[in-house]
Amino acid sequence: MSKFINSSEKRLQSLLQFSLGMIRGEDGSTLIKRHKTALENITPHDVIEMNAKQLEIGITPAEIKQHIEKVMNVLYPYLKEYKWEKPQKGHPIYYLMKENSALEKNLEKAKLALHNKNFSKMENLVTKITEYEAHFIRKENILFPYLEKHWENYTPLKVMWSLHDDIRDKWKLLLRQIKKDGEFTQKIYKIIGELFFLLYGMIFKEDLIVYPIAMESLNKKIWQQIQKQSAEIGYSFIDAPTEKYEQAETNPSIDESITDIFWKVETGELSKKQLDLLLNNLPLDITFVDENDEVRYFSRPKDRFFPRSPAIIGRKVQNCHPPESVHIVEDIIKEFKAGRKKVAKFWIQMKGKFVLIRYYAMFDKNKKYCGILEVGQDITEIKKLEGEKRLLEWGK
Repeated sequence: MSKFINSSEKRLQSLLQFSLGMIRGEDGSTLIKRHKTALENITPHDVIEMNAKQLEIGITPAEIKQHIEKVMNVLYPYLKEYKWEKPQKGHPIYYLMKENSALEKNLEKAKLALHNKNFSKMENLVTKITEYEAHFIRKENILFPYLEKHWENYTPLKVMWSLHDDIRDKWKLLLRQIKKDGEFTQKIYKIIGELFFLLYGMIFKEDLIVYPIAMESLNKKIWQQIQKQSAEIGYSFIDAPTEKYEQAETNPSIDESITDIFWKVETGELSKKQLDLLLNNLPLDITFVDENDEVRYFSRPKDRFFPRSPAIIGRKVQNCHPPESVHIVEDIIKEFKAGRKKVAKFWIQMKGKFVLIRYYAMFDKNKKYCGILEVGQDITEIKKLEGEKRLLEWGK
C-alpha cells in the first residue's frame, strides 16, 4: 500500500511540474518526454489533485483557466484510457453525459450552418445551445455540494464554476453580436470559435474527469437525492427521465410523518405545516446562513430568483459563489461579524424583473453574531406605486 501511495505522490509531483511548465510557456514536447511515465499512468483523481496543488502554491484561477485547455489537450489521450464504471440508464450521471452528447450534436449542426453560410439557422442553433444552462445549474447547485462533502480537495470545482461563467458570458456576447451585425462578420466568427472551444473543453473535463470520480465517490442514497433534486431544476436538450435510479426505500420523511410539531413563541404558535406554508408564501426569497458560514435553510416561494436545492444545506456559503465574486461575500461576512455593518443591499434586473437583494446580519439579545439572512424581493410593481390605496378601495 505504501508503495502505491509513494508512486501516486511521485506521479502527482511530476504532473504538477508538467502543468507548471506548460503555464510558464516551456516547450510542450520536452515536457511530455520528461514526464512521460506520469502522463501514461494519469487518473482523473490525479488531475483534481494537480489542480488543487496549483491553487495551493498560489496559481490563480485566472492563470489556470488561461492555460487549462493546453494542458488538457495533452492529457486527453491518456485520460481516455482510464477504466471506470460507466453509468447505466436511470443514473443522474447518465443524463448529464447524455446532455453532453446532445450538446456535441448541436455544435456540429452549428458548424455545418457556418460552413453553408446559413446565418438564420446558425442563430437558432446558438440560441438553442444556451439551454445548456440547466446542465450548469444542476452541477453547481446539486452535484458540486455533494462532491465538496466527499472530496478532500474540491477547490478545482470552483475553477470549473468560473469556466461555466466564462461560457455564459461568451454566449451572451455572441447573441448580442448576432443581433447587432445581422450577418456573418469576423467578430462573430471569432466569438463562435472561442465559445465552441470552451464548450468542447467542458465536455471533456466533465466526461473524463469529474464524472468518473463522482461515480467512485458518492453512494446510492446520494444519487437518489441528486435525481430527485435534478427534476426540480430540469434538463438541457433531453426529456426529463422517467426511469428512477434505484427506487428509494419507502421511509417516510419528516415532512410526511410529523404534522403535529408546533413552533411556539410569545407571539403565537404554528404547526410545522403552517410554518412551512407561511415561509413559502411570503413574497420573498429567503436563505439563512449560520454563524459558521453554512447554509441552514432556504424558502421555496412560487417564483425563485436564484436556483437552490437541498444539496446546499450545510454547504459553506463561500462555495455557493464562483472565485470571481467570493471575495465580496467574504468581505460582507467579515464586516457583519465585526459589527461594522448590519445590512448590505444590491439590486439587479433579470428576466424582466427588478430584484432587490438584502443581506441582514443577525445577532441574539447578547449581541452575539448568529448568521446572515438573505432576502430577495421582486420590487418591479412596488417601484410603480404612487399616491395611496386604502383597504376600503379593495376591488376598485
